[in-house]
Amino acid sequence: MYLVLGKLNTKNSKLSVPPETCPHCGASVPNNAKVCPECGADETTGWSDSAKANQLGIPEGNFDYDRFVQEEFSTARVKPQSVHWIWWLTALLLVLMFLFFWFR
Repeated sequence: MYLVLGKLNTKNSKLSVPPETCPHCGASVPNNAKVCPECGADETTGWSDSAKANQLGIPEGNFDYDRFVQEEFSTARVKPQSVHWIWWLTALLLVLMFLFFWFR
């Protein structure tokens, strides 16, 4: 038993959310649709868990854990980027304008 969009739902044990695009025909599926408007695919005939997982935006391919650890936790020091010269000029002009109006 759980609450779905303000209604108590006791029929299903899990929340059924359609994918953004149909995994069968590629058509756009509205958020609250029960079936694909183009081909008629639904939860029982084709929206699998992998179709829902495709909405997460996780890139496909192998994850290289050793490379991740090396990039995230390496002891090599990263040189911080400096502030662009235009921002220094902007700050200087703001300070000069402030001083000008303060002592006027």
